[in-house]
Amino acid sequence: MSYTNFTFDIDNDGIALVTWDMPDRSMNVFTEEAMLELNAIVDKVASDASIKGAVITSGKDTFSGGADITMLQKMLSKFAADKAKDLDKATKVLFDNAGYMTGLFRKLETSGKPWVSAINGTCMGGAFELSLACHGRVAADSDKVKMALPEVKIGIFPGAGGTQRVPRLTDQQQALQMLTSGQTLSPQKAKSMGLIHQIAEPTKLVETAKAMIKNGLKPVAPWDEKAFKLPGGPVYSVAGANLWPPAIAILRRETYGNYPAAAAILKCVYEGLLVPFDTGLRIEQRYFTEIMQTREAAAMIRSLFVSLQELNKGARRPAGVPETKFKKIGVLGAGFMGAGIAYVTAKAGIPVVLLDRDMDAAAKGKAHSDSLISDQIRKGRAKPEDKDRLLSLITPTADYADLTGCDLVVEAVFEDSGVKKDATEKAEAVLKPAAVFASNTSTIPITSLAKNSARPKNFIGIHFFSPVDKMMLVEIILGKKTGDKALATAIDFVRAIKKTPIVVNDTRGFYVNRCVLRYMSEAYKMLIEGVPAPMIENAAKAAGMPVGPLALTDETAIDLAQKIMKQTMRDLGDKAVDPKQMALINTLVDTHGRFGRKNGKGFYDYPQKPAKKKLWPGLKDLYPQLPPEKVDYEELKQRLLVTIALEAARVMEEGIVTDPREADVGSILAFGFAPFTGGVLSYIDGIGAKKFVKIAKGLRKKNGGEFKAPKLLLDMAEKGETFYERFDPYARSEARKAA
Repeated sequence: MSYTNFTFDIDNDGIALVTWDMPDRSMNVFTEEAMLELNAIVDKVASDASIKGAVITSGKDTFSGGADITMLQKMLSKFAADKAKDLDKATKVLFDNAGYMTGLFRKLETSGKPWVSAINGTCMGGAFELSLACHGRVAADSDKVKMALPEVKIGIFPGAGGTQRVPRLTDQQQALQMLTSGQTLSPQKAKSMGLIHQIAEPTKLVETAKAMIKNGLKPVAPWDEKAFKLPGGPVYSVAGANLWPPAIAILRRETYGNYPAAAAILKCVYEGLLVPFDTGLRIEQRYFTEIMQTREAAAMIRSLFVSLQELNKGARRPAGVPETKFKKIGVLGAGFMGAGIAYVTAKAGIPVVLLDRDMDAAAKGKAHSDSLISDQIRKGRAKPEDKDRLLSLITPTADYADLTGCDLVVEAVFEDSGVKKDATEKAEAVLKPAAVFASNTSTIPITSLAKNSARPKNFIGIHFFSPVDKMMLVEIILGKKTGDKALATAIDFVRAIKKTPIVVNDTRGFYVNRCVLRYMSEAYKMLIEGVPAPMIENAAKAAGMPVGPLALTDETAIDLAQKIMKQTMRDLGDKAVDPKQMALINTLVDTHGRFGRKNGKGFYDYPQKPAKKKLWPGLKDLYPQLPPEKVDYEELKQRLLVTIALEAARVMEEGIVTDPREADVGSILAFGFAPFTGGVLSYIDGIGAKKFVKIAKGLRKKNGGEFKAPKLLLDMAEKGETFYERFDPYARSEARKAA
């Protein structure tokens, strides 16, 4: 029998080599077809007496990315369509579909023939669950080999036996940490946990796997042996009593109950370890079916997997423009941002010229890259030779002539229109006509800056977030005259440095900063009202934000917030900024010299390490404090999320962002908008426009005009629309293809 996704060969020793190599895909994934073929292969191995066992490996550089998540989306779509007719029947179908992979892996595990997984590269999700079902596991000794069960990061959990096999192979504490965090394991870490058996030289991987079978590998999983005992001891033991109560408390502390999948993992492991293995699988299947029906799972799968992948692949890239292969990039300004941009560019293997006013400043910028890569080496995430290669790609200079031959120049000089004008003119004087010029400005409109350019069609905004090496999002801003070539080049660059691009039209603050400033502003307002600062920060975290608004202001700098407020007043008039909030910021900066983390004093105090930051006690003396019991804590959480969501809706109404995928993914990657909601627009869609408008009206009545719903939302509420219906990104892309 021939297979589309696998090759099947039997050697002279009777050992079958099953090589997973899906055509027309860069990575193997479990599709319906692939699972049916694997099912047939398992039957063949089990039924053919001449076959002594089987090794499964990959014909690609990676082993597998796991299940095709779009397959799960289809399951959810079918469930949504069928549940209105017959909920019980629809749930049963979902349950059966969710259990197919579980049944397949259990069939392999109990087939009576030994199976060994030879893991040659990235092995994620369902692929690692397949490996755990094999009787032997060998991983290549390579940095390319990464193993994980990361499903919790997209709102689901390992539902093909992962929650049952991992805690039966390693102790429960390590199992829970791995499962609830989606922790990535190196071969060495996986072996120390007992999740794999051997580590082999890459060229001897299959040979080592076959040797396990030749040496008498038992075709029985440990938990199917009568004498099996849990590695860390039973749940009901002293060790269990010391683990489970704190584990539940830690999960609550870390997730605030916002992630049903993480809670389901604890239930699966706890309950599953109290019963026989097959019953544990059944328990897992039931919880998986339950989690698949949650709003959180649907939203997170869409935004954090499907949409994220589509944007990373260039979903917004103009069609018909040849891809740019970068030979040389220029960065103007070797300060913190410019140095960071140079680092990620060189890390991607692209030569970069780092220019500043003099060689000392430029060399200091290059030293930043030296510091970053050295830190990676200390942490074991890079090798000494990586440092030499990266630093060799960065050329510090003070001479604009060195920009000759650059395909793209990114300007990251001081946030001053005059300085930027001078840098633009000097750079364009030496650039080839087809080169693209990009500004990293965070406050000045791109259309305004493009007036300094002799070729505005090739002028664009590429807005990085700080710190550049860690932040995964990049805003690409279109000026009024920006052409498709500039947009395509910008997207190509962002993809080349392995960041996620979103495309926005020109406006003050663009997209991300408009939303972030609303978040901070609402916190200032709460402080002025007398809400205790700890309640504000804790409410933000409980609502799902990774960082409280006061801590975030400290990170970006309070004096920067002051400058932005003053500039806004100069540009738009005194009424553009709440005078009480201006007074608060002025008091902190001018009276108390509190600039934020950078000078160790902001809304928080920053003592020397290892002491942790703590809120400045003086905050409570700035305004009369409300008794905590008089503060509606749930309303605080709601205010912080709704104010951001309303601003995002205004951005969509104004046509600044036109694709809901970008609004959602951007809100999560840039400032961590409650990931369990799927992003800022999915938050509104999940609540429903009509109900959301009602919530906003209630908040407006109590808290002011910033909670006024835009006309777009009112119209959507009346028509019962969602953002993904109103601004369907797939309909637009299909229309573009048809054109």
